[in-house]
Amino acid sequence: MSALDQIIDDFAFLDDWEDRYRYVIELGKALPDLPEEKRTSANKVQGCASQVWLVTHISGSPEDPVMTFEGDSDAHIVRGLVAIVLATYSGKHASEIALLDAIDVFNKIGLVEHLSTQRANGLRSMIRRIREEAKIRVAA
Repeated sequence: MSALDQIIDDFAFLDDWEDRYRYVIELGKALPDLPEEKRTSANKVQGCASQVWLVTHISGSPEDPVMTFEGDSDAHIVRGLVAIVLATYSGKHASEIALLDAIDVFNKIGLVEHLSTQRANGLRSMIRRIREEAKIRVAA
């Protein structure tokens, strides 16, 4: 079972939104800290109210590389959202990432409707950045 499948299963068992928010925060706490030298303006995601950093790593074939990601945020809930986004995209080929919209995952677990407008916009900014990077890699 993938990390994403585990997250989706865990959400299915949590009925209460307070429990689900706690789970998102726990996911964020489990995310490895991003080293200070990677917290640069180039890695910062624009469009997020909280500070969010994403680092992309490329490996494999240049025609359709495998992309892995590191991420972090200065806000607990957002850090948990970063963890779910990374579980959705990290370790996949650029062609797959370009076609996969993580908002569908967040809708599936019913999380989008429970996010503030600012958090939802920040989430979309993270997803847009990852997918645009993937599209560039596929087109190269």
